[in-house]
Amino acid sequence: MQEKKKRNRTLMLLIVGMLLIYAFTDIENVKINRERKIFFSSASQNVLKQAANWLLPGLTYVKEGRKDTLTGRIEKSVLSFVPISEYVRNHEEPETTVEDTLTRTMILENQANDENAIDENGNLIPAGSMQESVGAGVPEENAAILASTPVQDIDMNQLNDYEYLVGTFYTVDGTTMTGPEELNAGKFLEKNLALDMTTGGPKVLIYHTHSQEAFADSVDGDTSTTIMGIGTYLTELLNARGIETLHHEGIYDLIDGKLDRSRAYQLAEPDVRQILKDNPSIEVVIDLHRDGVAQGTHLVTEINGKPTAQIMFFNGLSRTRKNGEIAYLNNPYREDNLATSFQMQLMAARYYSGFTRHIYLKSYRYNLDLAPKAMLIEAGAQTNTVEEMRNAMEVLADVLSRVLTP
Repeated sequence: MQEKKKRNRTLMLLIVGMLLIYAFTDIENVKINRERKIFFSSASQNVLKQAANWLLPGLTYVKEGRKDTLTGRIEKSVLSFVPISEYVRNHEEPETTVEDTLTRTMILENQANDENAIDENGNLIPAGSMQESVGAGVPEENAAILASTPVQDIDMNQLNDYEYLVGTFYTVDGTTMTGPEELNAGKFLEKNLALDMTTGGPKVLIYHTHSQEAFADSVDGDTSTTIMGIGTYLTELLNARGIETLHHEGIYDLIDGKLDRSRAYQLAEPDVRQILKDNPSIEVVIDLHRDGVAQGTHLVTEINGKPTAQIMFFNGLSRTRKNGEIAYLNNPYREDNLATSFQMQLMAARYYSGFTRHIYLKSYRYNLDLAPKAMLIEAGAQTNTVEEMRNAMEVLADVLSRVLTP
Protein backbone atom coordinates (compact mmCIF):
# COMPACT_ATOMS: atom_id res chain seq x y z
CA MET A 1 0.00 0.00 0.00
CA GLN A 2 2.86 2.39 0.90
CA GLU A 3 4.50 1.64 -2.40
CA LYS A 4 1.26 2.40 -4.27
CA LYS A 5 0.80 5.77 -2.49
CA LYS A 6 4.40 6.67 -3.22
CA ARG A 7 3.93 5.85 -6.89
CA ASN A 8 0.76 7.94 -7.10
CA ARG A 9 2.53 10.92 -5.50
CA THR A 10 5.39 10.57 -7.97
CA LEU A 11 2.93 10.44 -10.85
CA MET A 12 1.11 13.55 -9.65
CA LEU A 13 4.37 15.44 -9.20
CA LEU A 14 5.47 14.52 -12.70
CA ILE A 15 2.15 15.65 -14.18
CA VAL A 16 2.24 18.96 -12.31
CA GLY A 17 5.84 19.42 -13.37
CA MET A 18 4.95 18.79 -16.99
CA LEU A 19 2.07 21.27 -16.87
CA LEU A 20 4.38 23.92 -15.46
CA ILE A 21 7.04 23.21 -18.06
CA TYR A 22 4.55 23.46 -20.92
CA ALA A 23 3.02 26.60 -19.49
CA PHE A 24 6.22 28.57 -18.90
CA THR A 25 9.01 27.11 -21.07
CA ASP A 26 7.29 26.60 -24.43
CA ILE A 27 8.42 30.10 -25.36
CA GLU A 28 9.12 29.51 -29.06
CA ASN A 29 5.45 30.23 -29.78
CA VAL A 30 5.39 33.43 -27.69
CA LYS A 31 6.94 36.62 -29.04
CA ILE A 32 8.80 38.74 -26.48
CA ASN A 33 7.04 41.95 -27.46
CA ARG A 34 3.50 40.61 -26.98
CA GLU A 35 1.36 41.80 -24.12
CA ARG A 36 1.44 39.73 -20.93
CA LYS A 37 -2.21 38.76 -21.30
CA ILE A 38 -1.46 37.09 -24.64
CA PHE A 39 1.36 35.14 -23.01
CA PHE A 40 -0.78 33.87 -20.17
CA SER A 41 -3.70 33.16 -22.52
CA SER A 42 -1.44 31.02 -24.69
CA ALA A 43 0.02 29.29 -21.64
CA SER A 44 -3.37 28.52 -20.13
CA GLN A 45 -4.63 27.15 -23.44
CA ASN A 46 -1.56 24.93 -23.62
CA VAL A 47 -2.19 23.66 -20.08
CA LEU A 48 -5.80 22.84 -20.88
CA LYS A 49 -4.85 21.13 -24.10
CA GLN A 50 -2.20 18.96 -22.46
CA ALA A 51 -4.43 18.17 -19.48
CA ALA A 52 -7.18 16.96 -21.79
CA ASN A 53 -4.69 14.98 -23.79
CA TRP A 54 -3.09 13.24 -20.84
CA LEU A 55 -5.80 12.88 -18.22
CA LEU A 56 -8.72 11.98 -20.51
CA PRO A 57 -7.03 10.32 -23.49
CA GLY A 58 -9.97 8.00 -24.14
CA LEU A 59 -12.36 10.92 -24.63
CA THR A 60 -10.35 13.61 -26.31
CA TYR A 61 -6.87 14.10 -27.67
CA VAL A 62 -4.95 16.51 -29.84
CA LYS A 63 -3.48 15.36 -33.15
CA GLU A 64 0.11 16.56 -33.14
CA GLY A 65 3.55 15.03 -33.12
CA ARG A 66 5.83 15.17 -30.12
CA LYS A 67 9.18 16.84 -30.62
CA ASP A 68 12.41 15.32 -29.38
CA THR A 69 12.83 17.96 -26.68
CA LEU A 70 13.18 17.94 -22.90
CA THR A 71 9.43 18.34 -22.53
CA GLY A 72 8.85 15.60 -25.03
CA ARG A 73 11.05 13.19 -23.12
CA ILE A 74 9.40 14.06 -19.81
CA GLU A 75 5.99 13.62 -21.41
CA LYS A 76 6.99 10.19 -22.65
CA SER A 77 8.00 9.18 -19.11
CA VAL A 78 4.71 10.45 -17.68
CA LEU A 79 2.64 8.65 -20.30
CA SER A 80 4.29 5.36 -19.45
CA PHE A 81 2.14 5.48 -16.32
CA VAL A 82 -1.01 6.01 -18.41
CA PRO A 83 -0.91 3.24 -21.06
CA ILE A 84 -4.27 4.11 -22.60
CA SER A 85 -2.98 7.55 -23.63
CA GLU A 86 -0.04 6.01 -25.49
CA TYR A 87 -2.40 3.55 -27.18
CA VAL A 88 -4.65 6.37 -28.41
CA ARG A 89 -1.70 8.33 -29.76
CA ASN A 90 -0.29 5.33 -31.60
CA HIS A 91 -3.64 4.58 -33.25
CA GLU A 92 -4.51 8.04 -34.52
CA GLU A 93 -5.56 8.32 -38.16
CA PRO A 94 -2.80 10.13 -40.09
CA GLU A 95 -3.76 13.57 -41.37
CA THR A 96 -3.85 13.94 -45.15
CA THR A 97 -4.74 16.59 -47.69
CA VAL A 98 -5.20 14.08 -50.50
CA GLU A 99 -8.59 12.59 -51.30
CA ASP A 100 -9.05 8.97 -50.33
CA THR A 101 -9.18 6.19 -52.92
CA LEU A 102 -12.97 6.28 -53.09
CA THR A 103 -12.97 10.02 -53.80
CA ARG A 104 -10.31 9.64 -56.49
CA THR A 105 -12.32 6.92 -58.16
CA MET A 106 -15.44 9.07 -58.04
CA ILE A 107 -13.64 12.03 -59.61
CA LEU A 108 -12.19 9.91 -62.41
CA GLU A 109 -15.58 8.33 -63.09
CA ASN A 110 -17.34 11.70 -63.06
CA GLN A 111 -14.78 12.89 -65.57
CA ALA A 112 -15.36 9.89 -67.81
CA ASN A 113 -19.15 9.96 -67.66
CA ASP A 114 -19.40 13.71 -68.08
CA GLU A 115 -21.98 14.88 -70.59
CA ASN A 116 -23.33 18.38 -70.31
CA ALA A 117 -26.97 19.30 -70.67
CA ILE A 118 -26.40 22.79 -71.98
CA ASP A 119 -28.56 24.95 -74.20
CA GLU A 120 -27.39 26.74 -77.30
CA ASN A 121 -26.35 29.77 -75.27
CA GLY A 122 -23.99 27.73 -73.12
CA ASN A 123 -26.31 27.67 -70.10
CA LEU A 124 -26.69 24.53 -68.05
CA ILE A 125 -30.06 22.79 -68.30
CA PRO A 126 -31.11 21.25 -64.96
CA ALA A 127 -30.95 17.45 -64.93
CA GLY A 128 -34.24 15.91 -65.98
CA SER A 129 -35.52 19.15 -67.44
CA MET A 130 -37.81 18.82 -70.45
CA GLN A 131 -37.76 22.50 -71.28
CA GLU A 132 -37.88 23.31 -74.98
CA SER A 133 -34.97 25.23 -76.44
CA VAL A 134 -35.82 28.35 -78.35
CA GLY A 135 -33.37 27.21 -81.01
CA ALA A 136 -30.09 28.76 -82.03
CA GLY A 137 -31.76 31.21 -84.36
CA VAL A 138 -30.41 32.01 -87.80
CA PRO A 139 -30.25 35.73 -88.49
CA GLU A 140 -30.81 36.36 -92.17
CA GLU A 141 -27.57 38.28 -92.48
CA ASN A 142 -25.64 35.11 -91.48
CA ALA A 143 -27.38 32.81 -93.93
CA ALA A 144 -24.67 33.03 -96.58
CA ILE A 145 -21.37 33.56 -94.76
CA LEU A 146 -18.31 33.57 -96.98
CA ALA A 147 -15.36 31.85 -95.35
CA SER A 148 -12.91 34.23 -97.03
CA THR A 149 -14.33 37.36 -95.37
CA PRO A 150 -14.47 38.05 -91.63
CA VAL A 151 -18.04 38.66 -90.53
CA GLN A 152 -17.33 40.01 -87.06
CA ASP A 153 -14.74 42.48 -85.83
CA ILE A 154 -13.39 41.80 -82.36
CA ASP A 155 -12.48 44.82 -80.27
CA MET A 156 -9.09 43.79 -78.94
CA ASN A 157 -9.22 46.44 -76.22
CA GLN A 158 -12.35 44.87 -74.77
CA LEU A 159 -10.53 41.56 -74.41
CA ASN A 160 -8.49 43.12 -71.60
CA ASP A 161 -11.70 43.51 -69.61
CA TYR A 162 -12.06 40.28 -67.65
CA GLU A 163 -15.82 40.59 -67.23
CA TYR A 164 -16.28 41.15 -70.97
CA LEU A 165 -13.92 38.30 -71.79
CA VAL A 166 -15.72 35.78 -69.60
CA GLY A 167 -19.20 36.96 -70.52
CA THR A 168 -18.47 36.83 -74.25
CA PHE A 169 -16.35 33.71 -74.61
CA TYR A 170 -16.71 31.45 -71.57
CA THR A 171 -19.07 29.42 -69.44
CA VAL A 172 -17.54 28.54 -66.05
CA ASP A 173 -19.07 25.47 -64.44
CA GLY A 174 -20.14 25.88 -60.82
CA THR A 175 -17.75 23.12 -59.71
CA THR A 176 -14.63 25.09 -60.61
CA MET A 177 -13.26 28.63 -60.53
CA THR A 178 -10.98 30.92 -62.48
CA GLY A 179 -9.84 34.53 -62.50
CA PRO A 180 -8.18 37.31 -64.53
CA GLU A 181 -4.71 35.93 -63.82
CA GLU A 182 -5.62 32.71 -65.58
CA LEU A 183 -7.94 33.95 -68.33
CA ASN A 184 -5.64 36.51 -69.88
CA ALA A 185 -6.41 37.19 -73.53
CA GLY A 186 -3.14 39.04 -74.04
CA LYS A 187 -1.10 36.01 -72.95
CA PHE A 188 -3.25 33.66 -75.00
CA LEU A 189 -2.79 35.67 -78.18
CA GLU A 190 0.97 35.91 -77.72
CA LYS A 191 1.33 32.16 -78.15
CA ASN A 192 2.28 31.05 -81.63
CA LEU A 193 0.19 27.98 -82.49
CA ALA A 194 1.45 27.61 -86.06
CA LEU A 195 2.53 24.09 -86.97
CA ASP A 196 6.11 23.39 -87.93
CA MET A 197 5.56 22.51 -91.58
CA THR A 198 9.28 22.24 -92.31
CA THR A 199 9.39 18.67 -90.98
CA GLY A 200 7.59 15.60 -92.24
CA GLY A 201 5.15 13.36 -90.46
CA PRO A 202 1.63 13.79 -89.09
CA LYS A 203 0.84 17.04 -87.29
CA VAL A 204 -2.64 16.31 -85.87
CA LEU A 205 -4.08 13.33 -84.02
CA ILE A 206 -7.84 12.81 -83.72
CA TYR A 207 -9.26 10.22 -81.33
CA HIS A 208 -12.45 9.57 -79.36
CA THR A 209 -12.64 8.82 -75.65
CA HIS A 210 -16.38 8.18 -76.22
CA SER A 211 -16.40 6.28 -79.49
CA GLN A 212 -20.01 5.10 -79.28
CA GLU A 213 -21.65 8.52 -79.38
CA ALA A 214 -24.33 8.66 -82.07
CA PHE A 215 -26.78 11.14 -83.61
CA ALA A 216 -30.46 11.55 -84.33
CA ASP A 217 -30.33 9.54 -87.57
CA SER A 218 -27.35 7.26 -86.91
CA VAL A 219 -27.68 3.73 -88.26
CA ASP A 220 -27.03 0.86 -85.86
CA GLY A 221 -23.83 -0.92 -86.78
CA ASP A 222 -22.70 1.80 -89.21
CA THR A 223 -19.76 3.57 -87.55
CA SER A 224 -19.66 6.14 -90.34
CA THR A 225 -22.82 7.62 -88.83
CA THR A 226 -21.33 7.92 -85.31
CA ILE A 227 -18.73 10.25 -83.84
CA MET A 228 -16.11 7.84 -85.18
CA GLY A 229 -17.27 8.46 -88.75
CA ILE A 230 -17.33 12.21 -88.12
CA GLY A 231 -13.72 11.97 -86.97
CA THR A 232 -12.86 10.15 -90.17
CA TYR A 233 -14.43 12.94 -92.21
CA LEU A 234 -12.53 15.67 -90.31
CA THR A 235 -9.30 13.71 -90.89
CA GLU A 236 -9.97 13.61 -94.64
CA LEU A 237 -10.69 17.35 -94.73
CA LEU A 238 -7.48 18.27 -92.90
CA ASN A 239 -5.35 15.97 -95.03
CA ALA A 240 -6.87 17.58 -98.14
CA ARG A 241 -5.70 20.95 -96.80
CA GLY A 242 -2.14 19.70 -96.44
CA ILE A 243 -2.29 19.19 -92.67
CA GLU A 244 -1.25 15.56 -92.24
CA THR A 245 -3.64 14.01 -89.73
CA LEU A 246 -3.95 10.60 -88.07
CA HIS A 247 -7.28 9.18 -86.92
CA HIS A 248 -7.05 6.74 -84.03
CA GLU A 249 -10.08 4.45 -83.84
CA GLY A 250 -9.46 2.90 -80.43
CA ILE A 251 -12.56 2.08 -78.37
CA TYR A 252 -12.50 2.96 -74.68
CA ASP A 253 -16.15 3.15 -73.65
CA LEU A 254 -17.09 -0.48 -74.27
CA ILE A 255 -16.18 -3.10 -71.66
CA ASP A 256 -17.15 -6.70 -72.38
CA GLY A 257 -19.39 -5.45 -75.15
CA LYS A 258 -21.33 -3.09 -72.87
CA LEU A 259 -21.27 0.69 -72.75
CA ASP A 260 -19.17 1.72 -69.74
CA ARG A 261 -17.50 5.12 -69.62
CA SER A 262 -16.32 4.94 -66.01
CA ARG A 263 -12.67 4.38 -67.05
CA ALA A 264 -12.69 5.76 -70.60
CA TYR A 265 -10.11 8.51 -70.03
CA GLN A 266 -7.84 6.22 -68.05
CA LEU A 267 -7.99 3.54 -70.73
CA ALA A 268 -7.37 5.96 -73.59
CA GLU A 269 -4.39 7.72 -72.06
CA PRO A 270 -1.64 5.08 -72.48
CA ASP A 271 -2.61 4.36 -76.10
CA VAL A 272 -2.58 8.01 -77.05
CA ARG A 273 0.73 8.55 -75.29
CA GLN A 274 2.21 5.68 -77.27
CA ILE A 275 0.97 7.17 -80.55
CA LEU A 276 2.59 10.49 -79.62
CA LYS A 277 5.82 8.69 -78.75
CA ASP A 278 5.78 6.86 -82.09
CA ASN A 279 4.94 10.07 -83.98
CA PRO A 280 6.90 12.93 -82.38
CA SER A 281 5.87 15.26 -85.23
CA ILE A 282 2.29 15.41 -83.85
CA GLU A 283 1.60 18.81 -82.29
CA VAL A 284 -2.20 18.89 -82.02
CA VAL A 285 -4.30 16.29 -80.19
CA ILE A 286 -8.10 16.44 -80.61
CA ASP A 287 -10.48 14.34 -78.54
CA LEU A 288 -13.65 14.67 -80.62
CA HIS A 289 -16.99 14.18 -78.85
CA ARG A 290 -20.60 15.02 -79.34
CA ASP A 291 -22.42 16.58 -76.41
CA GLY A 292 -25.48 15.36 -74.52
CA VAL A 293 -28.34 17.86 -74.24
CA ALA A 294 -32.01 17.95 -73.32
CA GLN A 295 -34.12 16.37 -76.07
CA GLY A 296 -35.72 19.71 -76.89
CA THR A 297 -32.37 21.34 -77.62
CA HIS A 298 -31.06 21.49 -81.19
CA LEU A 299 -27.54 22.87 -81.50
CA VAL A 300 -27.69 24.10 -85.09
CA THR A 301 -26.99 27.25 -87.05
CA GLU A 302 -26.76 27.98 -90.78
CA ILE A 303 -23.45 28.55 -92.53
CA ASN A 304 -23.10 28.96 -96.28
CA GLY A 305 -26.72 27.99 -96.60
CA LYS A 306 -26.18 24.65 -94.83
CA PRO A 307 -27.63 23.50 -91.49
CA THR A 308 -24.53 23.18 -89.34
CA ALA A 309 -24.10 21.69 -85.87
CA GLN A 310 -22.59 24.05 -83.35
CA ILE A 311 -19.42 23.08 -81.55
CA MET A 312 -17.94 23.82 -78.14
CA PHE A 313 -14.32 23.86 -76.96
CA PHE A 314 -13.97 22.30 -73.52
CA ASN A 315 -11.19 22.91 -70.99
CA GLY A 316 -10.54 21.07 -67.74
CA LEU A 317 -8.87 23.16 -65.03
CA SER A 318 -7.86 20.31 -62.67
CA ARG A 319 -9.35 22.35 -59.86
CA THR A 320 -12.54 22.21 -57.82
CA ARG A 321 -14.13 25.18 -56.12
CA LYS A 322 -14.44 23.16 -52.91
CA ASN A 323 -10.98 21.62 -52.59
CA GLY A 324 -8.75 23.64 -54.91
CA GLU A 325 -6.08 22.10 -57.15
CA ILE A 326 -6.35 18.36 -57.80
CA ALA A 327 -2.71 17.32 -57.43
CA TYR A 328 -3.07 13.91 -59.07
CA LEU A 329 -4.73 15.51 -62.11
CA ASN A 330 -1.94 18.02 -62.63
CA ASN A 331 -1.74 19.56 -66.11
CA PRO A 332 1.50 21.41 -66.95
CA TYR A 333 -0.09 22.54 -70.23
CA ARG A 334 -3.19 24.19 -68.78
CA GLU A 335 -2.29 27.68 -70.01
CA ASP A 336 -1.36 26.32 -73.47
CA ASN A 337 -4.66 24.42 -73.64
CA LEU A 338 -6.57 27.57 -72.72
CA ALA A 339 -4.66 29.61 -75.30
CA THR A 340 -5.41 27.04 -78.01
CA SER A 341 -9.14 26.94 -77.36
CA PHE A 342 -9.29 30.74 -77.10
CA GLN A 343 -7.52 31.34 -80.40
CA MET A 344 -9.84 28.80 -82.03
CA GLN A 345 -12.87 30.50 -80.49
CA LEU A 346 -11.72 33.94 -81.61
CA MET A 347 -11.05 32.78 -85.17
CA ALA A 348 -14.46 31.11 -85.37
CA ALA A 349 -16.14 34.27 -84.07
CA ARG A 350 -14.48 36.31 -86.80
CA TYR A 351 -15.43 34.10 -89.72
CA TYR A 352 -18.40 31.98 -88.60
CA SER A 353 -20.56 33.89 -86.16
CA GLY A 354 -22.83 31.51 -84.25
CA PHE A 355 -20.79 28.40 -85.03
CA THR A 356 -19.29 28.01 -81.56
CA ARG A 357 -20.90 27.96 -78.15
CA HIS A 358 -19.00 29.44 -75.20
CA ILE A 359 -15.79 27.69 -74.20
CA TYR A 360 -16.76 25.50 -71.26
CA LEU A 361 -14.48 25.37 -68.20
CA LYS A 362 -14.90 22.48 -65.79
CA SER A 363 -13.14 20.88 -62.83
CA TYR A 364 -11.20 17.91 -64.07
CA ARG A 365 -8.44 17.26 -66.63
CA TYR A 366 -9.88 15.08 -69.43
CA ASN A 367 -6.42 13.99 -70.71
CA LEU A 368 -5.66 17.53 -71.87
CA ASP A 369 -2.20 17.12 -70.34
CA LEU A 370 -1.21 14.97 -73.34
CA ALA A 371 0.05 17.97 -75.34
CA PRO A 372 0.23 21.77 -75.18
CA LYS A 373 -2.16 22.01 -78.14
CA ALA A 374 -4.60 19.40 -76.84
CA MET A 375 -8.29 20.07 -77.40
CA LEU A 376 -11.52 18.45 -76.31
CA ILE A 377 -14.21 19.43 -78.81
CA GLU A 378 -17.91 18.79 -78.23
CA ALA A 379 -19.40 18.84 -81.73
CA GLY A 380 -23.18 18.95 -81.85
CA ALA A 381 -25.23 16.58 -79.71
CA GLN A 382 -27.43 13.51 -79.93
CA THR A 383 -30.22 15.65 -81.39
CA ASN A 384 -28.17 16.68 -84.44
CA THR A 385 -28.24 14.83 -87.75
CA VAL A 386 -25.21 13.27 -89.41
CA GLU A 387 -25.48 15.85 -92.21
CA GLU A 388 -25.35 18.70 -89.71
CA MET A 389 -22.28 17.13 -88.14
CA ARG A 390 -20.47 16.70 -91.45
CA ASN A 391 -21.21 20.32 -92.33
CA ALA A 392 -19.75 21.32 -88.98
CA MET A 393 -16.52 19.44 -89.74
CA GLU A 394 -16.10 21.47 -92.93
CA VAL A 395 -16.23 24.69 -90.92
CA LEU A 396 -14.05 23.28 -88.13
CA ALA A 397 -11.40 22.20 -90.64
CA ASP A 398 -11.26 25.76 -91.98
CA VAL A 399 -10.93 27.26 -88.49
CA LEU A 400 -8.18 24.77 -87.61
CA SER A 401 -6.35 25.58 -90.81
CA ARG A 402 -6.52 29.34 -90.14
CA VAL A 403 -5.12 28.97 -86.62
CA LEU A 404 -2.53 26.26 -87.21
CA THR A 405 -0.96 27.08 -90.57
CA PRO A 406 1.58 29.92 -90.91
